[in-house]
Amino acid sequence: MSIIRYNPMWDPFAEMEEMLNRRAFSPAMDVYETDKAVVVESPLAGINPDDVKITVEKGVLTIQGESKKEHEVDEKNYYRKEVRSGAFFRQVALPAPVVEDKVSAEFEDGVLKITCPKAPASVSKQINVKVVKKAKK
Repeated sequence: MSIIRYNPMWDPFAEMEEMLNRRAFSPAMDVYETDKAVVVESPLAGINPDDVKITVEKGVLTIQGESKKEHEVDEKNYYRKEVRSGAFFRQVALPAPVVEDKVSAEFEDGVLKITCPKAPASVSKQINVKVVKKAKK
């Protein structure tokens, strides 16, 4: 059995994070609010909309999917390789209550736009306090 020399600069967590980043990515998002909805836009150029799954549950929007790319020939002599492929996943807490079953999504010019209609504001109900006196024995 060989002995491996300790390297104080080696970080196993950084190595694991780098490995995960090579296989998956997190798409950028713009989240903004209008009078009637919370809108989320995410550039997903080159991704087939059929490979994207969107869910909203308990005020959290989830976008996940996969960017499929044909296997590359290893013989290419890349100078730079920055175009990612593989799975992607992103969650964001919505800043306002929304009607989850009325959320809609459209894909135009490589940008995914998700519109989440705001839930009607709940009206507080005033409750009158009834004063009860104990009967004396």
